[in-house]
Amino acid sequence: MAKKSNRKLWADYLEKKASNPKAVSNVLNESFLGEPFSGVVLGIDPSLRGAGFAVIRYKKGAADLLDRVTLKLSNKFTMMECLGEIAKQVENLVTCHSIDHVAVEQTIYVQNFQTAQIMGAAKGAAIAPVAMRGLSVYEYAPLRIKQAIVGNGRASKEQVAKMVGRFLNVDFEDAYDESDASAVALCHAFTWKAKQ
Repeated sequence: MAKKSNRKLWADYLEKKASNPKAVSNVLNESFLGEPFSGVVLGIDPSLRGAGFAVIRYKKGAADLLDRVTLKLSNKFTMMECLGEIAKQVENLVTCHSIDHVAVEQTIYVQNFQTAQIMGAAKGAAIAPVAMRGLSVYEYAPLRIKQAIVGNGRASKEQVAKMVGRFLNVDFEDAYDESDASAVALCHAFTWKAKQ
């Protein structure tokens, strides 16, 4: 039931928001043609000191949360040590689970150049281990993730956690890094289609 309503919300959003009927057609053709995703996806919410990871198995509209991790790193770790820990965590998850795809949240626009560099480095550290294994990596903007999960691109972290928790039958409590990573994985599972 949740799968249908999430997909319906996404389709309805695309139809309402696109002002050009031709653009709607193109977006729907790109998003909804082809075989739906079926398999295991690793979702990553990258951050230098508070990254979230979730491994989800998705098949025929049903999802199971196989693993979830919040990697909290204190200020006593240098930036380079944090990047190493992020890469180790991803390597561990890929070793423990048979991952088909990797979905990562895109770096959001920030006005501070140094913050943008740090966020980019954290994302790079998370992607490098899977890229070296030849796994497919997909990036999703935060707005798209929230639209796919909640139906509202401006949804709060609490709303996202609640919807993800309902779909996966998991109480994320205050584990927002894990719920965000799960949301990235579910966004991929809901919207990715194999090219014919």
